[in-house]
Amino acid sequence: MRSTSADHELATRLRLALARSARRLRREAGTDLSPSLTSALATIERHGPLTPSELATREQVQRPTVTRIAFRLEEAELVTRAADPADGRSSLITVTPAGRALLASARTRKDAFLSERLDALGPEDRATLERAAALLEGMLE
Repeated sequence: MRSTSADHELATRLRLALARSARRLRREAGTDLSPSLTSALATIERHGPLTPSELATREQVQRPTVTRIAFRLEEAELVTRAADPADGRSSLITVTPAGRALLASARTRKDAFLSERLDALGPEDRATLERAAALLEGMLE
């Protein structure tokens, strides 16, 4: 199927809407963490404990970047680093209870923000957004 100018315009609108939505949700999260720190923390929570190399691969960043991110998260007491029993030259990064609580709180605030906006919509618009969410999930997999 060939791309049309209408497809291009829709792609532009979607890109802008998604980017603005992501920025707004980051503000609503109420944390002082940067997007890269938040993403790394969530990745460690979901897939951890992780070595720095595993985290770099999952976050699609270079190893020195992960070293700085892990240091900042450790400094904020959101993660701990311990020697990797399988490889003494490496460490394992694990989310602390404070890190889990911070992520849970941010998710709760973002969900509440969206729920409030959804409550203002009629059933037809909510159904449209439900379908759009399913389509976006499928497109991005």
